[in-house]
Amino acid sequence: MSRSTLRGSAITAEIRKAQAAAAAAPVDPKASKKSAKDKAAAAAAPKGVGEIRIIGGQWKRTRLPVAQRPGLRPTPDRVRETLFNWLGQDLSGWRCLDAFAGTGALGLEAASRGAASVQLVESDAALVAQLQVLQAKLQASAVRVQRGDGVAALKQATPASVDLVLLDPPFDGDLFAPALQAAAKAVAAQGFIYLEAPRAWTDDELAASGLAVYRHLKAGAVHAHLLRPVAAATE
Repeated sequence: MSRSTLRGSAITAEIRKAQAAAAAAPVDPKASKKSAKDKAAAAAAPKGVGEIRIIGGQWKRTRLPVAQRPGLRPTPDRVRETLFNWLGQDLSGWRCLDAFAGTGALGLEAASRGAASVQLVESDAALVAQLQVLQAKLQASAVRVQRGDGVAALKQATPASVDLVLLDPPFDGDLFAPALQAAAKAVAAQGFIYLEAPRAWTDDELAASGLAVYRHLKAGAVHAHLLRPVAAATE
């Protein structure tokens, strides 16, 4: 059995222990309504787990368990491989923000390739708990897991401070436009925005945010875009 398989098995065991602990935790009658909701979400974490595979960098071939939650779509291996071929394999020193982290696949790929900081933002309590387990097991010191709203996190970022913004919002929601507007302000002048969507976005649609398509790939039902600020995209 390979070292990466052993590591993945250990992480799976830790996540299952965390899920069991959440389900068995006693209910505090004095807890706030928000805390009760958080506990319910954590306890609702699914019994089974799937897997993703980190495809490059220091954790290459490491298999990581992911919760099988409704609507959760880990970015396919082929798409992640293409994205990091576009970006280059060495992200040393990069500052990254994954606004809709989900499984953490995109942000962890960036961290695996040497990014200096990776902020993983996720609103689902159970997924946040899973990301925290993964971060600890990988000893990913550059990764910071934050529970919250992805668009709000982008708005709170210092303008032009992020080298790579990762956007993979729910396909059935209306977060694409506000996320792009916020990302356009957060991204550095020479930075990149990755957008995963159920359809292609055009330069005309992106112009209002000062962005342009730099690369595009269609893989099944997924449209993967690499965007840049207009000035950088035309260089």
